[in-house]
Amino acid sequence: GGAQSRAAAPPHREGSAEVAWASVSDASGTPSWEGFGRTEVIDNTLNPDFVRKYILDYFFEEKQNLRFDVYDIDSKSPDMAKHDFLGQVFCTLGEIVGSPASRLEKPLGTTRDLHTLSLTHSLSLSLSLSLSISTSFFLFQEVVTMQFCAHKLDKKDFFGKSDPFMVFYRSNEDGTFTICHKTEVVKNTLNPVWQPISIPVRAICNGDFNRTIKAEVYDWDRDGSHDFIGEFTTSYRDLSRGQSQFNVYEVSKDEGQRGLSVDVFLFSPFFSFRTQIHFTVAIDFTASNGNPSQSTSLHYMNPYQMNAYAMALKAVGEIIQDYDSDKMFPALGFGAKLPPDGRVSHEFPLNGNIENPYCNGMEGILDAYHQSLKTVQLYGPTNFAPVVNHVAKYAAAVQDGSQYFVLLIITDGVISDMAQTKEAIVNAAKLPMSIIIVGVGQAEFDAMVELDGDDIRISSRGKLAERDIVQFVPFRDYMDRTGNHVLSMARLAKDVLAEIPDQLILYMKNRGIKPCSLPPPYEEPGAEDHDHTLTTPI
Repeated sequence: GGAQSRAAAPPHREGSAEVAWASVSDASGTPSWEGFGRTEVIDNTLNPDFVRKYILDYFFEEKQNLRFDVYDIDSKSPDMAKHDFLGQVFCTLGEIVGSPASRLEKPLGTTRDLHTLSLTHSLSLSLSLSLSISTSFFLFQEVVTMQFCAHKLDKKDFFGKSDPFMVFYRSNEDGTFTICHKTEVVKNTLNPVWQPISIPVRAICNGDFNRTIKAEVYDWDRDGSHDFIGEFTTSYRDLSRGQSQFNVYEVSKDEGQRGLSVDVFLFSPFFSFRTQIHFTVAIDFTASNGNPSQSTSLHYMNPYQMNAYAMALKAVGEIIQDYDSDKMFPALGFGAKLPPDGRVSHEFPLNGNIENPYCNGMEGILDAYHQSLKTVQLYGPTNFAPVVNHVAKYAAAVQDGSQYFVLLIITDGVISDMAQTKEAIVNAAKLPMSIIIVGVGQAEFDAMVELDGDDIRISSRGKLAERDIVQFVPFRDYMDRTGNHVLSMARLAKDVLAEIPDQLILYMKNRGIKPCSLPPPYEEPGAEDHDHTLTTPI
């Protein structure tokens, strides 16, 4: 996706401003910043609106750190140390993508006042689920399919009619045009209907829906001296309206020449699903994990190092949380005896609040997890079906593509209700839902591999799951022998999250849900109308 920066400069500054964009080059604990690019310099303004855009490789399953530095430029020197540093902002690419209307505002961190840096982005997506750059989330290299036709074009050939074709250009930052597509030639007609064309949205507008698109119409000649019939200009925003009075264009060659109409039809511009992602975590509190007070337990709370449950939760959760604006997540436990009566529960809230099981961010979930270990008794059996059905109940209520649910189950792998869990997963496969299972400990995970269904699609009572919605990984495969848990957990998160995009898109396709052609306009939230709803473009 691309990103556009907008900054409000400090009120006591004059002159120009510039933003340096940098990204983390690895997943180590100490960021190694690599310069990515600089915007243009805008002279003599305190409220610069930067135009230059950047194309970034976007991976849903990775944490991609960004840093924006803002400067007041005093000379032509390329050395930024010779200019006045105004402040900087840190964020992740996921935060920008996951923000309402894909617009993120953060304060500029300076030693003086705090000012505002506003970031917006546009995505290039297509149905193959790769953000034009890799096999990842919302980045299916966005392709729009259009069809054009014309009526009563000029007759250019002495014998017969015209042989028309169209040439499309996108406008550049400097006002010039670059060719981006040419249609086939339709022979001997003044009323051509060209074949549908499929083209990445980024190729025709660079992610700017208001950018000018120019179309020229020619009469083809064998010797290459094609006759110019006329031209018109439009934008992707206008084209996205599809067949309507807004997409009938007058093709004119010279001022005063009679106009000739060209119609446009827009087919399924697989551009972006505006989908809220809901993340729920479920943790195994069964006795097979061992006594939490003993160092051999998988739940042992070492004061110097997180246990496997906490590490897996943090690795996956820190990626997912970027796609939720209020960072509130329901967290459940299963397989424990609860106070005060010792009843066994397979879907209890970690924070002890049945009415409101939401925890504030990853730290809130970890705190609730640690508190639960002090208050509940590890017991059994290990039943997955209740937590799967718990999330499925919410997913079943909203099946229009506006919401998608991801359940993370962390377990030692000793499952007791295999038949019920398989039935729950087969039923959930019809819903907007995915399940991630991380197996901790040294147990055999044959049952988890079966639930994963990569080799053999899971079935229950003779019915196959509509989709493969389960991704399983054993935690032990990601333990770094060098002790670099940051890198190993980044690999774990990448592997368990990598299948979610395909699972989500398959659900949409199976339900015939079409992506929306344009993101909603950004509206400044008022003090009385602050909306925390996550809108994640996918």
